[in-house]
Amino acid sequence: MDHFHGQALSWEISSGVIELALHRGPCNEIGSLALAEFEKFVDALDALARQAHALIVHSTMQAGFCAGADLRELYQRSQAMEKAQAVAGVRDFLERIHRVLNAIDAAPLTTIAAVHGVTFGGGFELALVCDLIIADKMARFCFPELRLGLIPGFGGIPRLKRDLGNAVVRDLLLTGRSINVTRAQAVGLVSQIVGEGEALRAARATAAQIGKFDRRTSIVAKKFIKPIPYHELKQEIDLFCQLFTEPAVEAGLRKFVESSDLQPYLP
Repeated sequence: MDHFHGQALSWEISSGVIELALHRGPCNEIGSLALAEFEKFVDALDALARQAHALIVHSTMQAGFCAGADLRELYQRSQAMEKAQAVAGVRDFLERIHRVLNAIDAAPLTTIAAVHGVTFGGGFELALVCDLIIADKMARFCFPELRLGLIPGFGGIPRLKRDLGNAVVRDLLLTGRSINVTRAQAVGLVSQIVGEGEALRAARATAAQIGKFDRRTSIVAKKFIKPIPYHELKQEIDLFCQLFTEPAVEAGLRKFVESSDLQPYLP
């Protein structure tokens, strides 16, 4: 399937570049609908990769790249069933999203996240899966999960540890504060900062540059420089599920769901 248009995301391939567009309002929250469409993409990825050298992930939503997990759905899941059932459902969701993100992480393509605005929680984790992050100057990165009594659950901590120094990882994880693109580039998270609205154009230019080189060399280089921390990723799922049973999580999710703010995910 070389193109697809769904409710949460779409993809197409052109000139050896796959473009995966996120387009579900308000800010590409990742719930069961988005997950099912991400799984469709990963199922098609082997065939797509045979025709491509690069993948660009971007958002068409004005608010930003992705606000993370669909917390309203998570709260409803926690309320609608016994605690043990809720935890089993959360574990299943996390294992499925990890399979998706691990597949993108390991894809034999150079992958580029073109981000703007809100790049929080699970959205930040999606960007971290990519080989390169190109960010417009209005992008902000944050792990707000601490306010919910949780840790990031889509693989963020092991991937941040792979890519950055521990001081930055601890700061993001333990304070819940957001960082701007200047700081993100200074610590090695972002490879390129561009003007507002220019991230996708810059990502396309980078993908075209990558296409000039031998693909096999790029694949070997990526495998060498970007190991996937599978053991730590599995540990993260266990820790998330353990924390999910705590009263603080239900209280944090309820506060989020009941918020009258237009963008309650903003710090």
